[in-house]
Amino acid sequence: MNTKILIALFLISSVMLTSCKKYLDVNPKSTLSEEQLFESELGFQQALTGVYSQMAGRSLYGDNLSMGFVSALAQNYAVSGSAAPFVQTRALNYTSAEVMGYTSAIWNTSYSAIAGLNKVLENTREKRNVLSDQNYAMIRGEALGLRAYLHFELLRMFGPEFTAGAAEKAIPYKTTVDEFAVIPSTAAEVIRLTLADLTEAATLLKERDPIISNTVSRRSKMNYYAVKALEARVCLYSGDKAGAMLAAQVVTSSGKFPFVTSAAASAAAGSRDRLYLNEEVFMIRVRDISTWADPGYFKFNGSANFKLTRSTANFNILYETAAGGGTDFRYLYRIEQDQTSPFPSKFWQTYQFNTLDTNRLDQHVPLIRLSEMYYIMAEAAATPAEGVGYLNTVRQNRALAALATTITQTVLNTEITKEYQKEFYAEGQLFYYYKRKKIVRMQFMTADIPLSKYQLPVPDSEKEYNPNY
Repeated sequence: MNTKILIALFLISSVMLTSCKKYLDVNPKSTLSEEQLFESELGFQQALTGVYSQMAGRSLYGDNLSMGFVSALAQNYAVSGSAAPFVQTRALNYTSAEVMGYTSAIWNTSYSAIAGLNKVLENTREKRNVLSDQNYAMIRGEALGLRAYLHFELLRMFGPEFTAGAAEKAIPYKTTVDEFAVIPSTAAEVIRLTLADLTEAATLLKERDPIISNTVSRRSKMNYYAVKALEARVCLYSGDKAGAMLAAQVVTSSGKFPFVTSAAASAAAGSRDRLYLNEEVFMIRVRDISTWADPGYFKFNGSANFKLTRSTANFNILYETAAGGGTDFRYLYRIEQDQTSPFPSKFWQTYQFNTLDTNRLDQHVPLIRLSEMYYIMAEAAATPAEGVGYLNTVRQNRALAALATTITQTVLNTEITKEYQKEFYAEGQLFYYYKRKKIVRMQFMTADIPLSKYQLPVPDSEKEYNPNY
């Protein structure tokens, strides 16, 4: 069957599921189309491609879970006026139609993608004879890693703060494709199931993933190091600092993800690496990102209409320019001017290319960065002196002065927070950091908020047909 048809069959079946609000998974495809899809290794690969396509869409990491909705929750933007984007989101008004529209799209698309992954996983067992040992390990390992990633993202958004709410109901951890509503797992159960998927994924990929032997980059796929990086993130979230440290060290010691160079970060506009591409442990390719990132979100293009940005004064505070932060690559080369207004250019690119280059300097959204592994190790370190060493690794690779190794744990914690704010501006990670650290006043807010604001409500469409909440 033609490749495009295979992709279409998979995506159409996913869309069919989303329209049926009663279920968390896709409506059954016709027996013929499903048999055709999983009768070859190509079909399995195209099924995974369908999941990546869903993840790259605006409902998930192309927008809502990166530069858009979740970044607005974290107060990354300060645009005013009733017609401005994300007004109710920035106000944390979770009963508004605006917020409920975003959360419903995130919930439904995530579970639709999870259903697709479960179908792939089911068929790796049922159609094992179709797959070589290499492709069995790669396809199954990748699907398990993605299933863990998506469930953990849902937990971070819709689940309770973990230290106080580990035993509370959170989200369903969906591992089968069927028509039945699933009892929501507790937050602790979601962590257990996530780590179980990651353990199996790491075992499968460790011996087979060509990223380990440098044969293929695979940073735009759920590769072995992405699995370990996600494990580090999950362990830290659940309070397992030792596990987080060990998993993060696998990534940092690999040598696969070099820090951006000064030359690449400061290059002329047409070849500047604003995304720090080589540092991305896991990223998603979003081919049509320019249609909303430029001019829809960031660059003004001669218009003063509501764009996602902050004032020059705010950016100076964010990057601490009065305290020596003016040398920071992230400030110098990613906060650019459009006429008289600053705008964040991380996702706005003028990259010139001559071929269909998979490593082009645009069309990518970071999902896990190398820097996060150093921040995790800094937080998990046994002493402040050890922790500041990890933090300084990132700071010095951003052209900032090293912090003194004699700083206290309290100061170190503050500096880690500042780094999260600088590094993950407009990437969708900061809100979850604030939640995990129980920070009651996000940067640029003028009043404290209750910690309950960090748990978004499960969509009504799910509660209506799932009596288990």
